[in-house]
Amino acid sequence: MQHRMTQPGPLLDERGRLLQTGYATGALLTYRRADIRAPWYRIKEWDYYLVLCDTHALALTIADNGYMGLDSVSLLDFTRPWQKTVSPMQLLPRGRKRLPETSAQGDVAVSGRGYALSFRHEKDGRLLRVRMENFDKGRMLEGEILLREEPRDSMVIATPFPGAPRAFYYNQKINCLRAQGEVRLGDTRYAFAPESAFGTLDWGRGVWTYRNTWYWGSASGLVDGVPFGLNIGYGFGDTSAASENMVFYDGVAHKLSQVDFGIPQAGGRDDFLKPWRMTSDDGRFSMDFTPVLDRASRASALVVESVQHQVFGRFTGTVVLDDGRIVRVQDLMGFAEKVKNRW
Repeated sequence: MQHRMTQPGPLLDERGRLLQTGYATGALLTYRRADIRAPWYRIKEWDYYLVLCDTHALALTIADNGYMGLDSVSLLDFTRPWQKTVSPMQLLPRGRKRLPETSAQGDVAVSGRGYALSFRHEKDGRLLRVRMENFDKGRMLEGEILLREEPRDSMVIATPFPGAPRAFYYNQKINCLRAQGEVRLGDTRYAFAPESAFGTLDWGRGVWTYRNTWYWGSASGLVDGVPFGLNIGYGFGDTSAASENMVFYDGVAHKLSQVDFGIPQAGGRDDFLKPWRMTSDDGRFSMDFTPVLDRASRASALVVESVQHQVFGRFTGTVVLDDGRIVRVQDLMGFAEKVKNRW
């Protein structure tokens, strides 16, 4: 059963509990940090942008996780393949980053020793700027990307956590934002052209439990000249009301049921760089995922740990839209990830 939320209103009641659970194709519910009735160290807020084309990608994160802040920059080159991630951290931000309470407006800018990062709303779209002086072997990374032509529909979900009535995750993911700009690493230039490059926003606000694992996959591009995106995921919280699985065709969302990533195994462990086989229980999503690069990381400090495998690769397969049309996808660049957190 997939429950679609259709009535706008506040996200939380006076006790800090979700008033509605399920999915929507727009941000109907109003998030207010002041409405949360949980300890400050359980509040997690982030804006994550991925700008991607067939040969390279840029990922930018500004996160305020209560006791730990994170500003992250990743540059990926699929032709080598190669990636570099630098993630300055801050102690006890406790909401001082003032991340916007909606994705539709509000800006955020951060800076630290040798870097600056900002996400701003402009008349023509969303402007992303990054500068990091010593990003890789003494080389500076700097760039500016404009994301335009936001589609009509996006993936929005309000998810509770079993046994934790004041815990929730309110998430909007926007696919298929046309991207234009460039990033420079030293003398090397990485260009993003709107006819072939697309941005994705992961806007997340919530109160999380301590131990979680999530699976998330996303891709945006053109299929036979039509903008096409996919958002798939599972693994945390109570998703009995709805999953976050959707595909977007020409700006319109088509809801899927449950999707399994089919991560290959070797010796009882995940083998992330072997081909994956992804399927949905409603038979509408059937996709082979061929990895190109695993952006793997592990961070641990006392009782906090994050183990991440964000695997970039190509999706090939079919999707059945709500009206029965079949979309055939061939070598669409995107990613699928598995992240385990103790936070």
